[in-house]
Amino acid sequence: MSESPSEVSPLCKDVPKFLSSFVDTFVDFSVSGGLFLPQDPPLPNPSSISQNLQPLRTRYPTPPDRLVAIGDLHGDLEKCKEAFRLANLIDCSDKWIGGSSTVVQLGDVLDRGGDELKILSGGTLITMNGNHEIMNVEGDFRIVTKAGLEEFRTWVDWYRFGQAMKGLCKGLEKPEDPFDGIPSLCGLNDEGLVQGLRARMAALRPQGPISSRFLSRNVVVLVLGDSVFVHGGLLPEHVSYGLEKINEEVRDWINGLGGKFAPEYCMSRTHGVTRLRSFSHELAKNCDCSALEIVLATIPGAKRMIMGHTVQEVGINGVCNNQAIRIDVGMSKGCINGLPEVLEIAGNSELRILTSNSLYHNNYKASLDRERKEGLGLLIPEHEPKQVEVKAKVV
Repeated sequence: MSESPSEVSPLCKDVPKFLSSFVDTFVDFSVSGGLFLPQDPPLPNPSSISQNLQPLRTRYPTPPDRLVAIGDLHGDLEKCKEAFRLANLIDCSDKWIGGSSTVVQLGDVLDRGGDELKILSGGTLITMNGNHEIMNVEGDFRIVTKAGLEEFRTWVDWYRFGQAMKGLCKGLEKPEDPFDGIPSLCGLNDEGLVQGLRARMAALRPQGPISSRFLSRNVVVLVLGDSVFVHGGLLPEHVSYGLEKINEEVRDWINGLGGKFAPEYCMSRTHGVTRLRSFSHELAKNCDCSALEIVLATIPGAKRMIMGHTVQEVGINGVCNNQAIRIDVGMSKGCINGLPEVLEIAGNSELRILTSNSLYHNNYKASLDRERKEGLGLLIPEHEPKQVEVKAKVV
């Protein structure tokens, strides 16, 4: 490799690119235990990002034949697998058997559990950003677990090893130290905690290796067929501002083209698209159905909003004449350890709730019967999502 650039053959000129891709794949494989295939590596710097990124796709007018929506996962890989098996998307060996099914995961993969990276880096589904993804990019680690810190500490060791491998090859830019600009946290006495926190900061800060590679590709708002997907909720002001604009501004912020904090419309407690609870109260009478009607009326073809964020202890349910479907069942052990449920939509028509446990199924229906008298949602039988008991074994 001593030749000058003019003496290098055309074939050899491609070696750095192939080596870089191989190293990224090797690191991903090592961190995930070989469970998941990696995505493409990120663009190298903010200037190339602004010039080369394609717009995120916000709208898919034609619905898929089969759509599966999955709520908050919060670092629980086993519950994630159970949900996928429940929807007949993977088999007992974790191999994809879902055919052409489209999967939408509504965010909050991060926090509360210890398998965040394994879930984040896997599969070919549409993953959205929730408030916990935004919190982590902002450096808010209040809900992080020790297992989550350890996972990132392991990741950074492999990542730095991969960077060192790249540094041995001529033709590749000198790798940057992922810890550049990260505080030493010398006030903490727990060395493992310090290493985990610094690794998480390095990975998830704006333009970090994990945030730019994975989170920047996630949308915040998605319109698929006649369903609108969002982690918290949408208000009329969000639609007026522009759904595509929201997705692209959040992406640019994650890629380091903004400040430390996300746009206000993203994380505000009163009107943030990832934190809103206007349509998530357990009692239908406390949901702002009039605002929801305005939102859906101003999005062409939209009939319903599907959201996560707020745990529904009675399971997946709908309010506001089933214009608001709430699918966060708190399945992660870091939440309420709820049994998995997923929402299935066939085309633009039938909605079904898939659940695996007959006892849970019966208790859920009994609970709905009781609370229906008190004003809970799912009040219109001819339009309500149908409970379907799936008897396949969940392991």
